[in-house]
Amino acid sequence: MSLRNEIAVVGVYEHPRRWAPDKTAFQIAAESAHGALEDAGLTIRDVDGYATSGVGPIGALSMCHHLNLKPDWIDSTAIGGSSFVAQVAYAGAAIRAGLCRTVLITYGATAASERFAIGTGGGFSQDPPDAFDIPYGPTIVGAYGLVAQRHMHEYGTTSEQLAEIAVTIRRHASLNPNAKYRDPITVEDVLASRVISSPLHLLDCCMISDGGGALVVTSAERARDLKKRPALVLGAGVANRHNGIGQRDILDIAARQSGAKAFERAGVKHDDVDLCMIYDSFTITVLSTLENLGFCKLGEGGAFVQNGRIGLGGALPVNLDGGGLSSNHPGMRGIFLVIEAVKQLRGESGARQVKDAQIALCHGTGGWLGIKHSGATLILGAA
Repeated sequence: MSLRNEIAVVGVYEHPRRWAPDKTAFQIAAESAHGALEDAGLTIRDVDGYATSGVGPIGALSMCHHLNLKPDWIDSTAIGGSSFVAQVAYAGAAIRAGLCRTVLITYGATAASERFAIGTGGGFSQDPPDAFDIPYGPTIVGAYGLVAQRHMHEYGTTSEQLAEIAVTIRRHASLNPNAKYRDPITVEDVLASRVISSPLHLLDCCMISDGGGALVVTSAERARDLKKRPALVLGAGVANRHNGIGQRDILDIAARQSGAKAFERAGVKHDDVDLCMIYDSFTITVLSTLENLGFCKLGEGGAFVQNGRIGLGGALPVNLDGGGLSSNHPGMRGIFLVIEAVKQLRGESGARQVKDAQIALCHGTGGWLGIKHSGATLILGAA
């Protein structure tokens, strides 16, 4: 089933706080919901579909109570940081099937003020099979460090090339007044920061912050009558990778499958994409995702991210908001990828705006590369 030009994101809001010890995750999500609905020119009474993730085992039910919602359609997809990217597609499918008309997607988290982040403190899941892996397996940064080590071994990728990603995304953060870290850094700064899990340095790793956001999704037809220019859903794909039974290639990630489906369904080519919003839990995540999405061949990611290619004004600007490396990372960052992509397609991103942006790609990653993870790819177009 294709959603091309039938579904639109019509409202977005990113909570401005990166440190909010005076608020709960529910408050941040509710304030973000109000902001996204106001952005769309709608009210809570217009919402008949709701989706969320990462707010407890029955988070969707609790949030519906908190927002006083009684929707006709509810989704609580839990595939990690990619959940919200996938939920845009799921919301579109529900709208097209006639299950609802207007879907609100929210997220709120207080990881920094609670001093705890998803993916830390003994694993990302309480599923029974994890009891056999977590006590003996790597930490989250250890898993990503292993992927980086393998990439360097196979293709000669360097720490300097990974550092270039962090430097570029920090440069974008310096143009975002809400970004947590805005001071410029250099490749030398990244390499001088302490090693967290070889070869990844501190500045190769995302931060931990509070934060949240919200999206409003409806039909393209209804979007014509709303407050702002919508971003149209062109194509989407969702996939996963895991160790399975036996050994596998840890450099083959879910983006390869989800990206191919998204491009096929969108009917666009890689050269048509004006900007990418890519989950940047670590610098290696960005490099590996770009390769697996097909923007360059496996092993060519190190050279691809150099010489300004992924910077503002380059051939493929990446993470214009400053990403999880420099802007915010409350634990599940997928929703912020879509928020910034929509702002870029509307021309609302100010100093970090990509000129004449028409097509944006978002890719979320959930779980741990090298162990088990999800990938969700969403391609959006300007109306």
